[in-house]
Amino acid sequence: MQVWSSRRRTPQAITGTPTPTRRTARHATASKRASRPPTPLWARLSLVAGALLLLLSGGTLIGLRALIGQATSQITQTTLIDGGDAAAGALPGGNDIDGQINMLLVGIDSRPQTSAQTAVLADTIVILHVPASHDQAYLISIPRDWRVSIPAYAKTGFRGDTNRINAAFSAGYRGDGTELEKRARGVDLLARTLHKATGITFNGAAIIDFAGFEAVVRELGGVYLCVDQRATSIHLAEDREGNYRPVWYSESKGIQGLRPGERAYVHEPGCRRMPAELALDYARIRKSLPNGDYDRQRHQQQLIKAIAKEATSKGMLANPLKLNRVIKSAGKAFVLDTQGVPIEDFVFTLRGVAAGDLVTIKTNAGKVNPLKIKDVEYEQLSPDSMQMLAAVRRGRLADFLFSHPEFVDTTG
Repeated sequence: MQVWSSRRRTPQAITGTPTPTRRTARHATASKRASRPPTPLWARLSLVAGALLLLLSGGTLIGLRALIGQATSQITQTTLIDGGDAAAGALPGGNDIDGQINMLLVGIDSRPQTSAQTAVLADTIVILHVPASHDQAYLISIPRDWRVSIPAYAKTGFRGDTNRINAAFSAGYRGDGTELEKRARGVDLLARTLHKATGITFNGAAIIDFAGFEAVVRELGGVYLCVDQRATSIHLAEDREGNYRPVWYSESKGIQGLRPGERAYVHEPGCRRMPAELALDYARIRKSLPNGDYDRQRHQQQLIKAIAKEATSKGMLANPLKLNRVIKSAGKAFVLDTQGVPIEDFVFTLRGVAAGDLVTIKTNAGKVNPLKIKDVEYEQLSPDSMQMLAAVRRGRLADFLFSHPEFVDTTG
């Protein structure tokens, strides 16, 4: 596989709620956008390690609405966040997308387990934040080991607990019901847990598993990724001829299923086009990385941006048959809740967000902040990280990032 040298890009200019110190720069950015020729960006798909961002821009209104309706008919929609009567225990939320927009994106890891109650885990938790200006989008990864208070949940008889945040999904998932109903409960309790910890409310949510995510990348024909550090897989084996295949990992025994002459696949530093299997594997690795889950979060965000770029490339837009296959694959890959807002309204509201306007954010500035209680290891968020999440709640994230640039990932 050919490897190119990595090239660092100029850090993305951060725009958002205007302040006097940035007004001139903001107007210059708006003027630059206005001078660009309209591009019919469509079907911009993004997802964390297995989540999404669907955007559209340009073209004629009537024709595009019909096209969106045809594409979105493939998407499974259901209620993931209970936005009913708050007095009855529903999560405060809203279907007003005229102001700031917060979407909860949940990537799930479906794998065989001894207990059916823990067969599905919230492997990736991302908040997609769009400020009221609707000209920027932020991806904020939440550490899955963050120690939080999980509220009681009457739908499953869960009495509440203090645990890792990804346990909230499992507590909602347990019990009877169809697979879709159980996953919806998992997202609902996860959203309630995040709201309790941060005060953030959500305009909707989406869930996707790794198998569905891989299918989208496969239909795209792979993506370009820059590997920033050597990463050893626990999911893929490689033989002497460079062929790779799936293996599995045991916490007690390590990598299982290796054949004679095989080794764990190693992602070496450098930029290259990756097929779906390698791209998804790279975005899942954390055990061999110095900053563990934070490095994995960064790689997942890089993959999201790579998918967004690939889905809106000129080659994709010029190939309607391929684009249609990608759309159908994405429609089958995720479940979406827009809190009753038509998908096309979301798409047109976010049409001003360009591919380069997707900014990835690092909680704890990308540094591990461990917490050990009774031999159990958790992650804790720093005071600055909690201030960042409070800024999301207040619609002042751009102001926070202007003062804390170390929270912005510039490596993607």
